[in-house]
Amino acid sequence: MKVEEFLERIPSDFFTGVPDSQLKALCDSLMERYGISERHIIAANEGNAVGLAAGHFLATKEVPTVYMQNSGQGNAMNPLASLCAKSVYAIPMLLIIGYRGEPGVKDEPQHVFQGEITLSFLDLMRIPYFVLEKESTKEELEEACKRFEDVFEEGRQAAIVVKKGALTKEESYSYRNSYSFCREDAIRCVLRYSGQNPIVSTTGKISREVYEIRDAEGEGHGLDFLTVGSMGHASSIALGIALEKKDKRIFCLDGDGAALMHMGAMATIGSVSPKNFVHILFNNEAHETVGGQPTVSKTVHYRELAKAVGYRKVYLAKEKAALENALSESGKETGPIFIEVACSVFSREDLGRPKTTAIENKEAFMEEL
Repeated sequence: MKVEEFLERIPSDFFTGVPDSQLKALCDSLMERYGISERHIIAANEGNAVGLAAGHFLATKEVPTVYMQNSGQGNAMNPLASLCAKSVYAIPMLLIIGYRGEPGVKDEPQHVFQGEITLSFLDLMRIPYFVLEKESTKEELEEACKRFEDVFEEGRQAAIVVKKGALTKEESYSYRNSYSFCREDAIRCVLRYSGQNPIVSTTGKISREVYEIRDAEGEGHGLDFLTVGSMGHASSIALGIALEKKDKRIFCLDGDGAALMHMGAMATIGSVSPKNFVHILFNNEAHETVGGQPTVSKTVHYRELAKAVGYRKVYLAKEKAALENALSESGKETGPIFIEVACSVFSREDLGRPKTTAIENKEAFMEEL
């Protein structure tokens, strides 16, 4: 179904959420129509989006729309159950959910179990849903939206679960920023410097680039924990390791979208103050892994934030020489260290994926530790 036809039929003109590659046609269309504005806000996480949508309803009595990948259902569950539920404040909203890990469809390991429980989650939450497929007609969508009217009137939520390829758009929206430093080159620089110290890399293309760089250099993968799921939690995983392996310098390779999703982790790191912790944030101001949609990073002063919550030293790198200098200088300092790397919205078209399983990665990493 063309995304324009889809948008004509859903009962909302306020949208908030977290981008998903399965919903790229929708996200691109919202950027074309509204940009980032009072009609469309890309939230830090899915729970944040549900809260924002609830505020919109309280102020307008209009049903809002929240979009997300199904991996975000966990983040959304708390406000959906304890705020929006009919037995609490009875706040209606439409959820649009990208169906990653759909049973019977090959997908990445972090999506498989999530895909198995996606519809069960909605059943548990008593949220009626319509599954949008490639073959779904405009009439079927209209009928589903008509059924949802009574649901919204009762102060409940409804969902449209979007299968792969169900929404289409003729032309993609172009995303870019003002930086020129290639993230993969920056990661290569970090891996050369880190030596035999452990790496924890965040979900998405950062972990994929770590894996491919190691392969290209003929190195093993035992030093790298590739956090293929649980977006926003890589820094907490790295903190847990740093507290137990004080003889090692622990490097966390993070993305700005991931850091925003659970930013409170930085406050915990600053409070615990591990001397052997190096937090490297690759900031391209975008959810680049799922399509390049913008984050709010353009207005976030990460280094000031890191200092405010207790990081001992902060650096900024916009090119290779500055990153090499920051890595060298930080090696003489006591952590936690924070290095922000401003990089472009770019990755290779032929970027592959890890050839090892998540279990194999875990076991090799634990053995190396």
